[in-house]
Amino acid sequence: MMSLQPAATRGQTLAEKLLSRAAGEAVYADDLAICAPHGAMGTDGSIPMALDYFRDMQPEGNLPPPAFPERLVFALDHYGAPSGEQALRLQDRARSYARAHGLCVFEVGEGIGHQLMLERGRVLPGQLVVGADSHAVSYGALNAFGSGIGSSDLAGILQCGQLWLKVPGTLRIWLTGALPAYASAKDVALTMARRLGVGGANYLALEFAGPGVAALDMDDRIVLANMSVEMGAKAGLFPFDECTADWLSANASVSPDRYTPVSADADATYVDTLTFDLSAVAPQVALPHRVDNVVDLADAGDTRIDIVYLGTCTGGRVKDYREALAVLRARGGVAPGVRLIVTPASEPVRAEMERNGMLAEFVALGAELQPPGCGSCCGTCGSIPGDGQRVISTANRNFKGRMGNRHAQIFLASPLACATAAASGHLADPRDSVVTS
Repeated sequence: MMSLQPAATRGQTLAEKLLSRAAGEAVYADDLAICAPHGAMGTDGSIPMALDYFRDMQPEGNLPPPAFPERLVFALDHYGAPSGEQALRLQDRARSYARAHGLCVFEVGEGIGHQLMLERGRVLPGQLVVGADSHAVSYGALNAFGSGIGSSDLAGILQCGQLWLKVPGTLRIWLTGALPAYASAKDVALTMARRLGVGGANYLALEFAGPGVAALDMDDRIVLANMSVEMGAKAGLFPFDECTADWLSANASVSPDRYTPVSADADATYVDTLTFDLSAVAPQVALPHRVDNVVDLADAGDTRIDIVYLGTCTGGRVKDYREALAVLRARGGVAPGVRLIVTPASEPVRAEMERNGMLAEFVALGAELQPPGCGSCCGTCGSIPGDGQRVISTANRNFKGRMGNRHAQIFLASPLACATAAASGHLADPRDSVVTS
């Protein structure tokens, strides 16, 4: 059980409460806070530079043990054998340091660090957990303050177990209604990006609230927390409820006595409140080359698609694949000339898909499988699109070069929409593909 919440003199948002706990004193928006994270994760893309900074901090230029090694996780998820010798050397350096000092390591092929942090109980309600990767905002789904940091910040945590940050103001996202069968949390995120723009929530915490939250399962919440940073947010935070407790118990084997959640005060101060009716959300697609270049799929035309990518920390969980598989099954598989690539977010996701026959069915319907990890999303490992090819992906970013080729075009959409494109060979509204009972 965590320590008691520091006494506050006025109402606090979720962000203010979570950072007050990590700072050991009451803090509010725009305050500078020195915080002790309950956990910190680095990836093979950020750890080597952090170790360089950490070495430079030492008077003798050595590389000492880190402060609080039990709080640290090194995730080797961005690179693999296809990434080349230099990438493998970077991984070896991170692995060697971690093993020498007893740090937790998520090995190559185990999955994406963010997904594993959630699955393995490394993120708990009420905590501050940071990651040297921008999509650490995913942790907010579990009522934790998750946020991305740089390699220099990670080096500071290695040195003293602390970091400083400015407490963000909070934009409340008030959700009502429930999603229709043809829409998903990804469509909600793209609807938000369309309304806010890529900088509309710069250095704000998004606090999801309202009766619509109860209609979202944990996978939905992870998607919305994950995509918060695409609007510039420092964090994307959800309240704790029965869904949170049930998910932690079932998926991370975490009992309630291990955490103390927080809730926003009724008199908390918000920068603004935006309302989104989940029942009115339509299938969306982000066109190249911006995540806020969003239109209704019904208005997007029938652009030919060459590659469909199902995976990433946004769209690589069992629910995503179940939805996509239902479409492919109903539509008779993958259209001629289309590559469908399936990359599970973690080994537990892959194993569950294997147990229930989903992997075999994907292959039978024409999909290619990649091992769990970041895969093709960031262009460092896995299949890379060719010049002029059009990719539709369940990922979170589509700027030029994101998947390793600046001359490819990347569209972002839900698993349902991606599967519909795989089956038809072009952009298409998934509403006609959804099988309802």
